Amino acid sequence: MKEDTFEITGFHAHVYFDTTSREAAARVREGLAARFDVQLGRWHDKPIGPHPKAMYQVAFLPEHFGTVVPWLMLNRDSLDILVHPTTGHDLADHTDHALWLGEKLELNLEFLQQVSTTS
Repeated sequence: MKEDTFEITGFHAHVYFDTTSREAAARVREGLAARFDVQLGRWHDKPIGPHPKAMYQVAFLPEHFGTVVPWLMLNRDSLDILVHPTTGHDLADHTDHALWLGEKLELNLEFLQQVSTTS
């Protein structure tokens, strides 16, 4: 069964970085903050949740997808970025419904499966 897009309440972009690319991640973050109505999450300097690398999250509404994601495509500064919808189905949102800019990283799916079974 296909899900309708009206079930998407928002989007998250996870911008991954390491010690050598943290400055690039800061530039992307500054660009997002200056141009778009987004919520910037805090910096996570270590892997957290299902995420295999340091990252920060960018949350935005569905109506901003058409401007935020193309900007990230052209301005990601070689960073790997996971973009996924928020539908209330964390595992599917991070896997089946996700898109990647750059390299597709291996997520900790066990973490997402545990979250899905406890909610």
